[in-house]
Amino acid sequence: MKKCDRITAPRLWLVITKSYRVLSLLAERSIANTGLCLTDFAALESSLHKGPLTISQIQEKVMLASGSMTAAVDRLEKLGLVVRKASPSDRRARVLELTPQGKRLAASSFEKHAKDLEELLLALSKEEMERLHRSLKKLGLLAAEKLEEQETRFRSSKERAKKELQIGERANADWHR
Repeated sequence: MKKCDRITAPRLWLVITKSYRVLSLLAERSIANTGLCLTDFAALESSLHKGPLTISQIQEKVMLASGSMTAAVDRLEKLGLVVRKASPSDRRARVLELTPQGKRLAASSFEKHAKDLEELLLALSKEEMERLHRSLKKLGLLAAEKLEEQETRFRSSKERAKKELQIGERANADWHR
């Protein structure tokens, strides 16, 4: 194997990144072809597959900013696709529920989108898809674990630095007394 044919970590990362970008663009175009924007589609799809959820639960699942999620829910409600209901477990929260019209639109939109993705992935055999799924999941879980470790270390070092600063300020104050 020539040196330029070796699959290094940076080279693989670049392939993953480029693939993600074009796959995302195709997925977004597929969603746009359903007549919905990405945010509205995501909210409808999560409600379709997970049932009634609070707005914050949907926001968590589809990884949207609070303002974007609220705007999407307002649009969907205005179109008669969802209704907000009181949460049975939390009086402060509102649960989003699909109307019959919302269920029909979410189901047909998701079906079209899924068909587009399936058509694209015909390039891979079933075994390749399974192997890719396992590999990417393994890599993603490991990366999430490492990220959490780094964030924990970062928080600890910030807390240590803050304590050291406080100790230094107290010592400085004591010195000037």
